Amino acid sequence: MKIKIIVVDRTRSPFLKQGESFYLDCIKRYAHTEWVETKPAIIKKGKDVEKITNREGASIEKKLLPREYIIALDRSGKAYDSRGLAAQIEKIAFTHNRITFIIGGPLGLSKRILEKAHEIFSLSQLTLTHEMSRLLLLEQTYRAFTIINNEKYHK
Repeated sequence: MKIKIIVVDRTRSPFLKQGESFYLDCIKRYAHTEWVETKPAIIKKGKDVEKITNREGASIEKKLLPREYIIALDRSGKAYDSRGLAAQIEKIAFTHNRITFIIGGPLGLSKRILEKAHEIFSLSQLTLTHEMSRLLLLEQTYRAFTIINNEKYHK
C-alpha cells in the first residue's frame, strides 16, 4: 500500500514538525509513505477566499495521480472513531493500493478538490490549525495500522 499526504505549505512549528517526522517513520513500517507540500497562495485581507483556495487547489491537482483513492480532510466530512478509520482504510486497501490524503491551508480546500475526492473525512468538530491537522492525521493513520495488525499501541 502507498499513502500520500498532500499539504499546503510547509510546517513552521518545530514541535509539530518533529511529531510529523516521528509518525511518518512509524507509518513507513506498514506502507510506503510520501509527504508532498504544495505552494500556498498569498492571503491578503480583502482577497476572495474562493480565489485563494482555487489557486491552492490547482497546485494540489498537479500532485494527484490516476487511480489514487483521494480523501480530502474538511470539517464537513464524515467523522470516524479510531477503529472506524482503521476499518475504512482496510476496506479501501482491498480495491486501491494508493490512498492520498489532502489537507488544505488555513482557508481549507477548494470546491473542486472536495468534488474530486472519493471521500471527505473530518478529524474533529473542534477547529484545528491546518498544521495541527497534519499531526493528528498522521497519528490516527499510524493508530489505524496498529489496529489493523492487532498490535498493542491502540489499547
